[in-house]
Amino acid sequence: MPTSPKPPSKPAAKPRTKRPAKAAAPQAKPFLRFYYPESLRAKTLAVLTTIEKAKDGKPHRDALAGIVVELTDSGLDYFFMRSLKLAKVGFFVEQTANLGLGAAKQVFASVIRNIIGRLDGPQLLSVCATIRQLMK
Repeated sequence: MPTSPKPPSKPAAKPRTKRPAKAAAPQAKPFLRFYYPESLRAKTLAVLTTIEKAKDGKPHRDALAGIVVELTDSGLDYFFMRSLKLAKVGFFVEQTANLGLGAAKQVFASVIRNIIGRLDGPQLLSVCATIRQLMK
């Protein structure tokens, strides 16, 4: 019995290629903000600009650390102490909170100054960019 020719087989499957994942649309993320003195804003912008324009930002690490400490202090005062005053918790509670917050600020300041004092040029610029982004 003669054999009939085999029907043509399916063409070889192409290897699957990964499609690029669709980029998720940027979603608004929750955030908090606080108001701080205009003088601190001006000082912050001056330090950021100085570091960004400097050939070497390392000599300005102390100034940046000082700004970060001041911004941290301002934020803690705004979010915590202001809330206590608005809640009318009383003098004794406010003073106790102020004392505790003062101690915490000293620890924060020490850590901030230590860490920023060790950053190199690109790292300083990255910190500056982050602060600028938060200021918008």
